[in-house]
Amino acid sequence: MIAVMAVSARPSSFGHSFGPMAVIPLLHYAPGRGKEHPLKFLAGYQGRFLQCDAYQSYNALTEIARDNGPWQLVYCWTHVRRRFVKRFKNEGSPIAEEMLRQITLLYQIEKSVRGQDAAARLAARREHADPVITALKPWLEAQLSRIQQKSQLAEDIRYTLGHWPGLVRFLNDGTLEMDTNPVENQIRPIALTRKNALFAGNEVGAENWAMLASLVATCKMADVNPVDYIAATLCAILDGHPQSRIEDLMPWCFNQPSSLAA
Repeated sequence: MIAVMAVSARPSSFGHSFGPMAVIPLLHYAPGRGKEHPLKFLAGYQGRFLQCDAYQSYNALTEIARDNGPWQLVYCWTHVRRRFVKRFKNEGSPIAEEMLRQITLLYQIEKSVRGQDAAARLAARREHADPVITALKPWLEAQLSRIQQKSQLAEDIRYTLGHWPGLVRFLNDGTLEMDTNPVENQIRPIALTRKNALFAGNEVGAENWAMLASLVATCKMADVNPVDYIAATLCAILDGHPQSRIEDLMPWCFNQPSSLAA
């Protein structure tokens, strides 16, 4: 099995001194989905939080002793929302409908502070989102006690409550997101071309493919035309650009904004 992990990270988290606003969507090839792969990939990473879906392999990270404390998993509200969207569409569940209404309120609060600094986001969350979430948990517990425990709706509610600590972690840190959408948006083109990418030839080919996809995604986030950037960067390297000034070659430093809709 081939897995591609996508991580959105600031380069400083990996020990580099690049600009504070730089963000790299890093796609990484792994030959499987076992817990050993994220453990190996994230070894040495100094961050405290890992924003992820609820895939069980990530749970192993919380058991690793680290100098700056154990990993704290931050779960995705979009994954929760999808469950209740399906339940409402398939069954017309009023409980699912109300859950979707409450999640919509949370996203409206996030939209109101999108693009603002971490302090402003945190203040808005504590003032507006915290009361919504504080009331939501006991409401879910009450609904769970009233419905058939073997129903799909009950499973969806248990899923939500079972991941509650990671779902509400964004309330205490303005740098965290409510969901993994920013990273999933980088994966989506990969999924759309999955059949074309199945036959990379060998593992080295797959690793190179993931690196190139990371570079293209980083260019898109920096509003840079990937073709122009790669051509100019290769020319600079061939012309002897010094390694000591490698930051000058990063996509976010490229001075030719994209004129194409990437």
